[in-house]
Amino acid sequence: MAHHAEPLPESESRKDIASRTGYTWTGLIVGVLILIVLLVFILQNLDQAEVTFFFWDFSLPLGITVLLSVIGGALVMALVGGVRILQLRRVAKKR
Repeated sequence: MAHHAEPLPESESRKDIASRTGYTWTGLIVGVLILIVLLVFILQNLDQAEVTFFFWDFSLPLGITVLLSVIGGALVMALVGGVRILQLRRVAKKR
């Protein structure tokens, strides 16, 4: 025989949906604020910076150069973190 769980009262269901909607709006607002700050940073740092990377030489606005450096660092961190997570999953599966 299947055992069915009691349905949640309608107020609990609405509260769950309302909190998810609230979190979504909060995340959206925070994301927009971060984008505005980034835009202001880039617009205030338009001086050209010479960049040499391996055999490439090019010039970019300083704000873009810093932004690309931060993105590159975040990608390296994500890669290292992803490898570590895979290592921990393998150890957990062996136990």
